[in-house]
Amino acid sequence: MPKSSSIIEFLLLAFADMRKLQLLHFALFLAIYLAALLGNGLILTAVACDHRLHTPMYFFLLNLALLDLGCISTTLPKAMANSLWDTRPISYAGCAAQVFFFPSLMSADLFLLTMAYDRYVAICKPLHYGTLLGSRACAQMAAAAWGSGVLYALLHTANTFSLPLCQGNAIDQFFCEIPQILKLSCSDSYLREVGLLTFSGFLVLGCFVFIVLSYAQIFRAVLRMPSEQGRHKAFSMCLPHLVVVSLLVSTGVSAYLKPPTVSSPSLDMIMAVLYAVMPPAVNPLIYSMRNQELKNAIRKVMSWMFIRICSGN
Repeated sequence: MPKSSSIIEFLLLAFADMRKLQLLHFALFLAIYLAALLGNGLILTAVACDHRLHTPMYFFLLNLALLDLGCISTTLPKAMANSLWDTRPISYAGCAAQVFFFPSLMSADLFLLTMAYDRYVAICKPLHYGTLLGSRACAQMAAAAWGSGVLYALLHTANTFSLPLCQGNAIDQFFCEIPQILKLSCSDSYLREVGLLTFSGFLVLGCFVFIVLSYAQIFRAVLRMPSEQGRHKAFSMCLPHLVVVSLLVSTGVSAYLKPPTVSSPSLDMIMAVLYAVMPPAVNPLIYSMRNQELKNAIRKVMSWMFIRICSGN
């Protein structure tokens, strides 16, 4: 795609002007990033190594962990490097990569979360679980989510970087966020991308409504279960999914659909941290919060790692 107005780099928003605060932000986000790497890495390893977790639910959980790792790795390392070295630039290609990969991974994450089909089948049609959710069906659903995310991001990236930019190259965000790049446009054609973002916001809300309706059916089936233990297990299976979806949708919609009158660099940065940085770090805790099988598998992985470290191998 052609470079807009001969811009060869963009300037990202610094977390702070004082050097001590910059280093404090670096240390804080480094801790969050390492927590996200550790948490999602443990889930990936546990699901891959424990054959008892080779089920549709954990297959989708593995995909969600991969997406979370990709999301936070797209934005945070560059921001941390800028804070550490007191710099602001990001190359045109690097900015375009962030604009493509972040929406691609985030939208794939949402599409995958929207597919509560595995929980619906497990609770409402348990006798048909193995038939309806075979390995081929699971792979097709995951591929559809990843592919839809890529197509969605291609549309936004091509549309955003086809606009002429003549309002400088300073972006009021710590990563290349589409709404902030649109502020640099000098053409009314930016309205088409604003319209696309608005449509995307309502699409996200539509996904959330679909999830709510799906869970209405699921909870109706759960409440009809005669066993209290069965109801408890079903609710434990559904609760983490609902918490993750609510966190992702509420923070993302608030960031992209808030009125321009309440917009400010500080507020925009806080909102971006809430929807782009925090979910990948806290999702592993939510996933394992009420899942004893996953907890046991993670403990085994950590014990194996500890033994390997202590033995020096």
